[in-house]
Amino acid sequence: MRITNAEIAAILGEIAEYLEMDDVPFKPRAYQKVADVIGSLEEEVVEIYKKGGLKAIEKIPGVGVSIAEKIEEYIKTGRIQHYEELKKKIPVDLRTLSAVEGLGPKKIKKLYWELDIKTLADLEQAALSGALNKVDGFGPKSTENIIKGIEFVKTSGGRLVLGNVFPAIAHIKSELEGIKGVEKVSIVGSARRKKETVGDFDLLVVAKDAQPVMDFFVKMREVIRVHAHGATKSSVRIKSGIDVDIRVVSKESYGAALVYFTGSKAHNVLLRQLAIKKGLKLNEYGLFRMKGGKEEKMVAGDTEEGIYNTLGLEYIEPEMREDVGEMELAQNHKLPSLIQYDAIKGDLQIQTNWSDGANTIEEYVDAAMRLGLEYIVITDHTKRLTVANGLDETRLLEQMKVIDGVNAKLKKEGKKFTVLKGSEVDILKDGTLDIADEVLKQLDVVGASVHSYFNLSREAQTKRIIAAMENPHVDIIFHPTGRVINRRPAYDIDIDAIIDAAKRTKTVLEINAFPDRLDLKDEYVRKCIKAGVKLSIDTDAHAVAHLPFLVWGIGQARRGWAETSDIINAWPVEKMKKMLK
Repeated sequence: MRITNAEIAAILGEIAEYLEMDDVPFKPRAYQKVADVIGSLEEEVVEIYKKGGLKAIEKIPGVGVSIAEKIEEYIKTGRIQHYEELKKKIPVDLRTLSAVEGLGPKKIKKLYWELDIKTLADLEQAALSGALNKVDGFGPKSTENIIKGIEFVKTSGGRLVLGNVFPAIAHIKSELEGIKGVEKVSIVGSARRKKETVGDFDLLVVAKDAQPVMDFFVKMREVIRVHAHGATKSSVRIKSGIDVDIRVVSKESYGAALVYFTGSKAHNVLLRQLAIKKGLKLNEYGLFRMKGGKEEKMVAGDTEEGIYNTLGLEYIEPEMREDVGEMELAQNHKLPSLIQYDAIKGDLQIQTNWSDGANTIEEYVDAAMRLGLEYIVITDHTKRLTVANGLDETRLLEQMKVIDGVNAKLKKEGKKFTVLKGSEVDILKDGTLDIADEVLKQLDVVGASVHSYFNLSREAQTKRIIAAMENPHVDIIFHPTGRVINRRPAYDIDIDAIIDAAKRTKTVLEINAFPDRLDLKDEYVRKCIKAGVKLSIDTDAHAVAHLPFLVWGIGQARRGWAETSDIINAWPVEKMKKMLK
């Protein structure tokens, strides 16, 4: 069976949590950094190992000899002895329990030793029975929050973060494209619409002979269960735990099938209703003229554009197909010109090894240039975030000098690339910042974000963020609602008040491109655009392997109907800087 990067990353992440339970110094952060890097690598670790063995794995950022040997052990045997020993010592469902907001590794260990809590069900029973209140450190308020966290985990289960599982479907698509006779392979469904999470994957294939495609698909190494094996339709479950459906269609029906299987269902209902009004019938095989209640002639079907245009509509991009007003705009030829996937010129949120990132400033520069970016902003965490080795004023000033040196070197080498001085400043409980204004004013870009007190009242949390925006040096609010998809809900804020304040203070709001954040939500992006509030799309990279995450942020921006004019880092660096405070 094929071992995936997601699998390796999950195990290394759990090892980090087990080590943190035992107060092991340094190692937990090292394992977590490597887990983050591997989880975002484009190339499979198994392939890296095949090419260069243990030494090749050691070249992955952050991987030392010890971790490399454990990865090699897993590739060779499918298990890691050290991981098995840690699990045996504290046999809990760590992955699920740690997904509950406010429940870190040390608290999980405490609950195991005192109440024998191993599973989410155990935790829920202890919370509801009042047993949790009797454990030192767990009062009525924390118990109430844990009950809310349990409900969130239960309701968000079943769907996976698109950016985390997409490499698996991209690999399958690539494999299918190599089959003789296959003309096209498209990823459809919610993945094509760039939804934040997916329940399954759908693939559409154009091929004259479906049988070789079906036979290959059900026998792939990734497959752990075959649900159905038909003549033109098959369904399997792959090792990453997600179901994949495949359909083979003719070239003549490809466009109609693409519309049908991309969805959304609500959007497709509107299309079918419009077709009926025009005396037509739309289904997955094509758009047909009707006569006497029967299909008389196919009038469109081989392209999506043909379907939309025949219905009197402008072509609607997949990310907009959600029945939120796009049809009316398409009928009146007033659709926005969505930002393109190659439009971003700079990344405005990057953490280096000065704080909790895995790479140096120079390594980020090289990686960003390879991706075609023109500038980056270094935004390491600040001093309040001690767990992330946050920078105080002295270290921040030192880093500014280092960045000056990097830019001088780039200029000397004739490279047209700029590194901007920035910071991810912590917003304190009262809305003040943890870095002095006299230092902030020397930075090119100041981003501010919330990393604590997530459970403040709506009024207090909103007031806190607005206070930060009113600081004359704060340019951007990073990950404005604080949500982590499937793990932590957004904190309670008045988003309309936040957007109004952003407009008044000329503060940019971020679309955080990290796959499990995608914060702002698409509906909030639309609100910002309507209000005239500018946005940025940033990776929140903690390793160079995270820089390609921009694609997910752009997808989110497109779902929110953003154009290039709405996104400040789709602009050249000098124009972007003029937009800032």
